[in-house]
Amino acid sequence: MKPLAINPPLLNSSNSWCTNLEQLRELYDCPHTGAVTTRTSLLHGFAHDPAVHQYTFFNPSTHNASSDPTKASTDETGSLNTLGYSPIPLKEYLSFIKSISDNTQDVSTPNSSSSPSSPIPRSPKPFIISVTGSADEVLECYRLITAQQQHVHMPLAMEINLSCPNISSKPPPAYHSHRLTEYLSVLKTEIATQLQSLPPSSQRAGIHVPIGIKTPPYTYADQFQHLINALLASAKAEPKDQPCPISFITATNTLGSSLLLTPTLETPSSPMSEIPSRPREVLHHTLNSATGTGIGGLAGAPLHPLALGNVYTIKGLLFQHRELEHVQIIGVGGVEDVEGFKRMRAVGAAAVGVGTALGRKGVKVFEEIGEALALGRLHA
Repeated sequence: MKPLAINPPLLNSSNSWCTNLEQLRELYDCPHTGAVTTRTSLLHGFAHDPAVHQYTFFNPSTHNASSDPTKASTDETGSLNTLGYSPIPLKEYLSFIKSISDNTQDVSTPNSSSSPSSPIPRSPKPFIISVTGSADEVLECYRLITAQQQHVHMPLAMEINLSCPNISSKPPPAYHSHRLTEYLSVLKTEIATQLQSLPPSSQRAGIHVPIGIKTPPYTYADQFQHLINALLASAKAEPKDQPCPISFITATNTLGSSLLLTPTLETPSSPMSEIPSRPREVLHHTLNSATGTGIGGLAGAPLHPLALGNVYTIKGLLFQHRELEHVQIIGVGGVEDVEGFKRMRAVGAAAVGVGTALGRKGVKVFEEIGEALALGRLHA
């Protein structure tokens, strides 16, 4: 099975700052990203409501949240969101990618005008298309993506987001092996069907659109084992001549059940008293949410140690099974500088994703990491 090539091993994670064509084009044009991930989409789009689907940055030491999320300060390195998925349907993302493909040249030879810190020009970087839905809906997503691969010059991959903590009454499937197996089974059958239609030489090369899953931050051993059990079951399932359909794991998504509180002044109503009540300070949830609680997904610096532990543990478990040794890990969670990048690589990440820091700093965060890496190589 052909691995997903990300060079340099740095990319954005799926988040709200890779929603529209302009954002995706800027990420793709950045010489320091080795791949670009889209925001998670459904076949028909998500009913986004800004009144309840929100995000903010905060200082992890004081828990004070940004008054304006578009202008986060340097110490607001944590984030909390009550967002769902992208309101833009999958087919529109495929048209975005086609537009970028039509306006991007295959740069496979060095350019003498490149800056010393720029990576060596390379073939078109992959687009990782993040999707979600039921198993049948994800299967249809995969068919649409594989059909689109014929019309664009950059490699495509599909990431299945099975770990969003903010969807009411729909717990993340990635916590349960039997629910994960349902997705993997239909995708393995589809890959086999597609490969059968190719000439033998292409079949031997394992040519297909790679598939990955985005996992939640696991916190105890049984949760990790559920993931491994599902991957092993898919490797042994029919058709037995095909390997586990998963090429990569994106670890991790945000940590659910998280809450920020903001002090607000409130005047108690007392209809029985003629004396006006004095305002008092109360703590109110910082964000609104679909459930009305303000509880959402935690990311950024506070998530980093847990994300490192997840990457390290999953990598170690994969190596215990020959059937799963090919599975790569994209490490995501709290990376905002070159040191965070190095830590992720040290625990086994084949590539490193950036989310909260992209929202805070913009695409220049990749330039900062890329130039710091280049400087380190010069002084090595």
